Amino acid sequence: MSRHKAGFTLAEMILAVLLVGIMAVIAVPRLNFSAVSKGKVDVTAGKIVTDLRRVRRLAISDAATNSAGFALNMTGSGSYTGYEIVNMDTSAIVDSHAIDSGVSCTGGSAFEFGPLGNLLTGSDTQLVVSASGKTFTITITTPTGMIKCTEN
Repeated sequence: MSRHKAGFTLAEMILAVLLVGIMAVIAVPRLNFSAVSKGKVDVTAGKIVTDLRRVRRLAISDAATNSAGFALNMTGSGSYTGYEIVNMDTSAIVDSHAIDSGVSCTGGSAFEFGPLGNLLTGSDTQLVVSASGKTFTITITTPTGMIKCTEN
């Protein structure tokens, strides 16, 4: 009577691991990571829109004590690297955020809201956020301060 052992030999296991490793080395560089960048641009555009609305809300809620308003100022040159929320009455920086290096922000650099929530004269009205072929345009209506984000 013969006994059959169930299982694999060490040589078979090493060969299987070696083949999986070779396939991984070939496949990983070919993976498309643009989906990750597209997710980053969604998050960045949403974050900027939320902070623009926050700046507008701060300008309205502090109107009794701050007649100058609040601003969101982009930092860096060319493609912006971040932005700051500034109390225009005291010049104090309320908050600051960095923009992911894979995301490009171009367009306006200063968005200033007055005590009525309107965009002040001389402020920029548009910002473009893009990465990996996905682009969002953030537009602010001057008289009302309404903030709109559209995917292009």
